[in-house]
Amino acid sequence: MRINGKDLAVEVEGEGPAVLFVHGLGGTSNFYQIQAGALAATHRVIRVDSAGAGRSGLADGISVESHADDLAGVLDALGAESAAVVAHSMGTLVARVFANTYPGRITALALLGAVREPAEAGRQAQRDRAAVLREKGTAAVAPGVVANALSETTRRDKPEVAAFVRELVMRQDAEGYARNCEALAAATDPGPVDPALPLLLLTGDQDKVGPPEASHELADAHGNATVDVLPGVGHWTALEAADAVTEHLRKFL
Repeated sequence: MRINGKDLAVEVEGEGPAVLFVHGLGGTSNFYQIQAGALAATHRVIRVDSAGAGRSGLADGISVESHADDLAGVLDALGAESAAVVAHSMGTLVARVFANTYPGRITALALLGAVREPAEAGRQAQRDRAAVLREKGTAAVAPGVVANALSETTRRDKPEVAAFVRELVMRQDAEGYARNCEALAAATDPGPVDPALPLLLLTGDQDKVGPPEASHELADAHGNATVDVLPGVGHWTALEAADAVTEHLRKFL
């Protein structure tokens, strides 16, 4: 699909109220395969590979804000006036920008492994990762993602999840991944979520990237959010706790 001058891979299935899925850094729309399959029975499920990620083309000027504008463009192209948005990791920053920039186009917001604006050390880590990607490719960063972003429980008890996360990272275009790392390095806090917008926050008790404290901070600022911290789960929430996330989304939506 041609959106804002970019070639984006977009999948649509099911009928009913629209649900728009936004993946995180190093991920693709396949991150949500289990949840999308379940919700397609009752919803119009829209999944997008962000610019530079997965099956979408490389693009210039990638930023959290440009990703948010692309989501609005996808809804326009599909004739969808509004959608509930489900987002993960870096995608939670994109979704919050989208909610603030296009408030009439979002009906509910679910954030998985919500992340804060990076601290300076985090910004430098993303710039360093971009440099490694350009020099050595995705194989150089995949082991670190598996080791640091998945919980010890998942790596031990669900090796197939670890294998899939490695595949998600390894199949990225190295330059596209690098540009998205730089987009995260440049990200700023989008501000609080509108208290009138229904908000669900899910994260893992072993999530080092989107720690429970970050979700509780957003919930406190919102005033009426639902927060669940999932035991034995790291940062790849929808994969590590697929059934629990699916049930939460069914009830929330």
